[in-house]
Amino acid sequence: MQQKGNIQIIEWEDLDKRKFYSFGIFMTMAIRVTVYPATLIRTRLQVQKGKSLYSGTFDAFFKILRAEGVRGLYRGFMVNTFTIVSGQAYITTYELVRKYVSQYSEANTVKSVVAGGSASLVAQSITVPIDVVSQQLMMQGQGEHLTRFRLSSNSENKKPARFFRQTRNIVSQIFAADGCRGFYRGYVASLLTYIPNSAVWWPFYHFYAEQLSILAPSDCPHLVLQAIAGPLAAATASTVTNPMDVVRARVQVEGRTSVIQTFRELIREEGCWGLTKGLSARIISSAPTAIVIVVGYETLKKLSLRPELVDSRHW
Repeated sequence: MQQKGNIQIIEWEDLDKRKFYSFGIFMTMAIRVTVYPATLIRTRLQVQKGKSLYSGTFDAFFKILRAEGVRGLYRGFMVNTFTIVSGQAYITTYELVRKYVSQYSEANTVKSVVAGGSASLVAQSITVPIDVVSQQLMMQGQGEHLTRFRLSSNSENKKPARFFRQTRNIVSQIFAADGCRGFYRGYVASLLTYIPNSAVWWPFYHFYAEQLSILAPSDCPHLVLQAIAGPLAAATASTVTNPMDVVRARVQVEGRTSVIQTFRELIREEGCWGLTKGLSARIISSAPTAIVIVVGYETLKKLSLRPELVDSRHW
């Protein structure tokens, strides 16, 4: 949309792609560092049986901190950083699909749903193998007994091997047990979780932003409304898709093969309450991510605007 030289959305063709990807990698890494402890806690909460290990998000945080230190909150982080690739793939796919869909529909909701779902499909195809390995590493502390794989200890000092040996150890065990298919365990569950999550997030984000703009004073900066709408949309999408996220975590960590059977066992063992496991940790991790996506991503695009367009674009 463009009125009197102002634009609401910076389109793909307006960007200096070199700047865009350079700044994008930095932004993605900042997000990973910020939300990773909540991601680790969410995984352990979702995999544990009932409340056998932790009673909740904050109980898990303090127990891990006491027993394993700060490093315990970042188990598997180095492997997880490879998801930066999937992050860039998500951004690229979202922008390109959005541009393609705009040829057939000007409705922002339609463009957001299709582009968001497509972006998640591409990103998850890259992310799942990384998640499978990093989740096994996440569980190697207090949650080690909940996994199929164990890290071997150094025979001389009985200390766990360092990062590269730990990763190689887990990768070798996964391959020996399941072959290449083991690295895509839970792929269907991931698609059933993150495609709807992404497809739901964007429409709800625009909905909340519109409602807030009606309620807010006329002089309230639009960016502030976006920063509020983002976490609200993230909380909504997380709540809607959390049941499948619990199933996904169990399939990947416990080595299960059936999404439906895992879902049924979860209901039988823990009731409907089991579908909410890790939800608060998931919202805590998704809220800052949503703020960065809304505020940081628009700032990223502003910084990446092609030099010849800087003076002619105002927002």
